[in-house]
Amino acid sequence: ELRANPDRAAEATVIEAKLDKGKGPLATVLVNRGTLKVGDILVVGTQSGRVRAMHDDKGRQIKEAGPSLPVEVLGLGGVPMAGDTLTVVESEARAREVAAYRHERATAKRTAQAPASLENMFSALAAKSTVIEYALVVRGDVQGSVEAIVNALNKISTDEIKVRILSSGVGAITESDVNLAQASGAPIVGFNVRPNAKARELIERNKVRMKYFDVIYQLTDDIRSEMAGELGPEAIETVVGRAEVKEVFPAGKKDKAAGLLVVEGAIRKGLHARLTRNDVIVSRTTIQSLRRFKDDVAEVRGGLECGVLLTDTNDIKPGNQLEVFEVEMRDRTL
Repeated sequence: ELRANPDRAAEATVIEAKLDKGKGPLATVLVNRGTLKVGDILVVGTQSGRVRAMHDDKGRQIKEAGPSLPVEVLGLGGVPMAGDTLTVVESEARAREVAAYRHERATAKRTAQAPASLENMFSALAAKSTVIEYALVVRGDVQGSVEAIVNALNKISTDEIKVRILSSGVGAITESDVNLAQASGAPIVGFNVRPNAKARELIERNKVRMKYFDVIYQLTDDIRSEMAGELGPEAIETVVGRAEVKEVFPAGKKDKAAGLLVVEGAIRKGLHARLTRNDVIVSRTTIQSLRRFKDDVAEVRGGLECGVLLTDTNDIKPGNQLEVFEVEMRDRTL
């Protein structure tokens, strides 16, 4: 039977982390090896600290925790990430040294960019010019919530519009969050958190948009709706009729009218139309007037002949095809 050694220096895994308004950074950890004790100096991810207090899963204060025990740890210098490894070290100097090194490595990893070919660079520029970016600043009460929100928001992105999270973090909304949002025109999304006093002043002074939520699906539904609004309504075309140009004749000093045979559906006055020649679009236009013999009519159905005047279209020839369609503007959905 394999058993963890309770006498060695402790190692643990962060299950959850958050910034508590009264207690500061808190981390719930599961001890993997050794025994974690109050007073131990530790490194966890890019953070360091000393265990000031521990509580078990029932909220009772304890002085030490052995293998397989989940405990809440107070005394960290910052909020770690879920999944980070907590390691007990011999001194505060060593803890700060390791944390600083990890921080530098993490920063270098974020800023490092892979070499790009000219083709990749041009492709990226072309994509950037056509894709709308919806920027956000995200703050949440616990690390797990922030990660879930970021993942959910990224899944909303489409080929036309993408979520760009400028910053995400745990704890109260800060002045730096507000300054970033103001500079970029982005809203701040707060999940079970509110701004601190200085941040509130900046928000009111600079009219920064704030969004507060306590349910993730309501948050994503709201952002999805806003992103769809950024795209604007979508034009839905429904073809209602097709006709063939049989003859062309003058109409007034400059215009040309066309005699048509309706071959499918119906032609209606005022509708949008595409005039094509050899399957190439010659003109996008509208049915300005519609006549059957000498009478103005609203509609001519399949199998009948009629005369039309097309808006701003004089390049018409016998044999051209006319496709007539309705356009409905619908709100976008993502």
